[in-house]
Amino acid sequence: MSQRIRMSLPADRLAKYVARQLNGHFPDAVLSGDDLAPAMPRALERLEHCFSHVANKYFFDGTRAVFSHLHGDQYAMWLYILGNELHRQGADADLCAKTFLLNKALHGCDIFYEVELPDIFLLVHPLGTVLGRASYQDYFVSYQRVGVGSNHDVYPRFGKHVTLRPGASVLGDCRVGDHCQIATNALLLDQNLENGSRYIGAPKAWVVRPEETIYPLWRQ
Repeated sequence: MSQRIRMSLPADRLAKYVARQLNGHFPDAVLSGDDLAPAMPRALERLEHCFSHVANKYFFDGTRAVFSHLHGDQYAMWLYILGNELHRQGADADLCAKTFLLNKALHGCDIFYEVELPDIFLLVHPLGTVLGRASYQDYFVSYQRVGVGSNHDVYPRFGKHVTLRPGASVLGDCRVGDHCQIATNALLLDQNLENGSRYIGAPKAWVVRPEETIYPLWRQ
């Protein structure tokens, strides 16, 4: 793994670091790095795959992926992936929940460990962001204060290369096509978007414009 991703902490120290944070926030039981160890290899593989597609020197240095536990956006993505991987591997629900809640406490983002984000996604300073149980596809970008959730228990479905700008919300029975952007502070509610659309506004006053640009932070 060290040859594929340059890390600020080796995997064993990273596991111990997360365990200490979990113990500090949730002292009802004492955890160690060993409790996280089974999920670490696969979680780091997923992290490397995701970061290697980001065209930013803090995520990919031109040769390999880069991960710093002191980079807030990266660490928020890491805690989601770790909690989700623990869940996939059948770890104790309390451990998964604590990992989710640690992410919520540190970064103010709510991405439950059962939510399945795509293999390639990017969180951009995601304070106040809630990503619910929608259907996501690769090259998904979420900024701060984004909300994705249900309306009458129906969740959105996203295509590839979808970007949600700061304060954007997508709720309910929405099919968002490929290469779409939801503008800053826009609300898309129970409405579909065709491929290559930029949505601006809210249900009572909205406009859809062609979206011809590709998000600049993806490696082609």
